[in-house]
Amino acid sequence: MTGADIMPPGGTVRDWLDQRARDQGNQPGYIFPDAATLTWAELRDQAADIAARLSGMGLHKGDCVAVMLPNSRQGILCLFGALYGGFRTALINLVAGAEAIGYALSHSEARIILVGTKQLDLLEMAQQAHSISARIVTVGEDIDWPDHAARGPLGELGAQDASILMYTSGTTGRPKGVLHTHASLLAGGWTATVAHDLSPEDRALCVLPVYHINGICVTVMGPLVSGGSAVVCEKFSASRFWALCKEHQTTWFSVVPTIISHLLHGKEDPDAETKARIRFGRSASSALAVETQTAFQTRFGIPIVETMGLTETAAQILSNPLPPGTRKIGSPGKAFGNEVVILSPDLQPAPRGSEGEIAVRGPNVMQCYFRNPDATRDTFTPDGWLRTGDLGRMDEDGYVFVTGRLKELIIKGGENIAPREVDEALYGHPDVVEAAAFARPCAQYGERVEAAVKLREGATVCSTELVSLCQQKLGAFKSPDRIHILDDLPKGPSGKIQRLKLAEETREKV
Repeated sequence: MTGADIMPPGGTVRDWLDQRARDQGNQPGYIFPDAATLTWAELRDQAADIAARLSGMGLHKGDCVAVMLPNSRQGILCLFGALYGGFRTALINLVAGAEAIGYALSHSEARIILVGTKQLDLLEMAQQAHSISARIVTVGEDIDWPDHAARGPLGELGAQDASILMYTSGTTGRPKGVLHTHASLLAGGWTATVAHDLSPEDRALCVLPVYHINGICVTVMGPLVSGGSAVVCEKFSASRFWALCKEHQTTWFSVVPTIISHLLHGKEDPDAETKARIRFGRSASSALAVETQTAFQTRFGIPIVETMGLTETAAQILSNPLPPGTRKIGSPGKAFGNEVVILSPDLQPAPRGSEGEIAVRGPNVMQCYFRNPDATRDTFTPDGWLRTGDLGRMDEDGYVFVTGRLKELIIKGGENIAPREVDEALYGHPDVVEAAAFARPCAQYGERVEAAVKLREGATVCSTELVSLCQQKLGAFKSPDRIHILDDLPKGPSGKIQRLKLAEETREKV
């Protein structure tokens, strides 16, 4: 499949893995810097064996298997094994904390937990936080199956059967379980394939965790749908990034703005051959500051394609076109493979150029929030649009410009201030590696603006200078009253800065 195709993929992950094994069996599917490569045939055969063993342990289609593994060869095998068997696959966020992990394992109704040996202590803490009755299968260099475990038959599998279950960060309450079908999961890989014109010759560098929607849909499902391959790294390393791109001959990568900023402020540079081979870098998960994108492209000569996606939409809903198409810096692009509109307060499509809530409809949209019909109902409009909670406007060319999040807007004296405006002003200083503005309760205005930054090593700029910079760019009213200089800003599993946690984490410094 290439970017010329207009129909989303049919079938299931099992169907697509069978096809890759049949048509490209000896070609690499997933490559690991510190472990043996998995060809498509090896992956299919071992995934089918894992699926049969899970069936032999008494699981039926639709039963839940939880996967508690980092990016690794065994992690990819267990993921595809559970999906191949038709089991609802709960991908557990390993940095969510014991309470949230315990809740996810309990709420997902997991019957079996495939857990890495290094994650056993974390699982034990999660079990202390919540009652979990699932059987535990330990995964080290091999999978520690129960003695004399039989291999059972696999049931028929359809495109609308459950595939993955992923839990949101839960920053405003209990995490919600986002349930995707095989059709919507594959559509997540397809939207990236269409937008980025992926082909069997392409090879991705995957440094985002597979238990995050970007990792699994873009850099794992993307190669499955396109027939390409991916280099799966356990985690991002600024010092190894360009060396891995060179060693494994990658042609694209998918990262988040904080990673782009760390690479920009790092000491390493790709060699000329690597720069020439990489077609594009992909930015997702949160808004990319204009100054950061421009500086990255100027230094490295690699185009950055900004995108936007959600867990509920199997990652991508918007993307800028590849060069020589028009990339509008400051916009995550336009719709590929789905429909996107701006909704007015009455939940009707708004005129072009006006601000409203971004909404999406298409084959990549989730089935529901698992065991949460109220949240599911509130998220969809009567016309079937999924409300993203993001504010934006759409220009005459169909490009969307994100102006903020409904829950993150700073309302100072009755005026709405988008944190992104403040972020971008701060990213304009060459010493700022990470930046995030947030609201602080205030008796005079209701809320006031504050911000937190992480500076590059050796930086000498002070918070007073950064406040002055914001005042020059934004005026005094929108500028932060205080800027906190931190060693690190709180982030989710993808590297996205968790803005809503900053007021709490900086409270003692007020």
